[in-house]
Amino acid sequence: MDKNWISAKEVKERVSIVDLLSKMGYIHEYKTGGEYYYHSMLRPKNNPDNTPSLSVKDATGEWFDHGQDFGGNVVEFGIKYWPHLSFPEVLEKIVETCGMPLNSSAYRHTPRKSNQAKEKNYGILEIKELGHNAAIMNYLESRGVARVAEGRLKEVYYYVEDKNQKKHNVFAAGWQNETGSWVVRPLSYPVSLGPNAISFLPGSMDRLSVFEGFFDYLSWLTENPFSNDSVLVLNSVSNAQDGIAKAMGFGNVTLYFDHDTAGRKATLDFMTAIPATTDGAHIYEGYNDYNDKIVADLGHNGLYR
Repeated sequence: MDKNWISAKEVKERVSIVDLLSKMGYIHEYKTGGEYYYHSMLRPKNNPDNTPSLSVKDATGEWFDHGQDFGGNVVEFGIKYWPHLSFPEVLEKIVETCGMPLNSSAYRHTPRKSNQAKEKNYGILEIKELGHNAAIMNYLESRGVARVAEGRLKEVYYYVEDKNQKKHNVFAAGWQNETGSWVVRPLSYPVSLGPNAISFLPGSMDRLSVFEGFFDYLSWLTENPFSNDSVLVLNSVSNAQDGIAKAMGFGNVTLYFDHDTAGRKATLDFMTAIPATTDGAHIYEGYNDYNDKIVADLGHNGLYR
């Protein structure tokens, strides 16, 4: 296989999660409303999934493990399933497992629908400045980032359609990526309304701080309000290669990724590609991410709990 053809974007757009799982020997237990349900193969061997709780929406290329409260696209599945592999090796493993040569011209011209190319099951109704919605502000206060969120986040009002095409109005704190799409935080994990991509905030031409998500960036900002660093937010570890390409021109790069398998893998990939990289995750040692530390500090100071 010509590895030059392998990219995260191609894999996300062209590889079916259901097909990948089938090639790996996993068969769904049942299907309902366009979703396939599996016994989660991402659980520890000493804590197996006895009730099918990993759902896959094959039409949109999304999966979610309801028992562990995380999910993502096919690349993020590969990162979770093969934690010992580097990011490029994960991409290659997915493609090889599916038997789909991405350097095939016929294959390149017949991409599957991606999460961005699918029939939209959402619509943005209105964008407002922060301060109109008490629930959003209370949430940002609880995460310790309300003060620095002003001017950086917006209130995003949108609807989502369920499997019966019934519309449900939703609101959330939102952050824009470089395509102009919104990354919203209504749940315990961010959701993209449109193409999933990185976000870049220019500052110093030499120093760059890199974060997995915008809550981690805002958490860092509470402790570094006068920093002039340029800022790069991946918005998903599946965008790590795009982030590396963006970071190449900086002389000093500091990473603030999660203390989990995906975060450590992304850290290794950055440090391998860019020697002038520092791992800043020691600042929140003992916590999964920067925001967990900020929330814990609020509780310790008696400001909220």
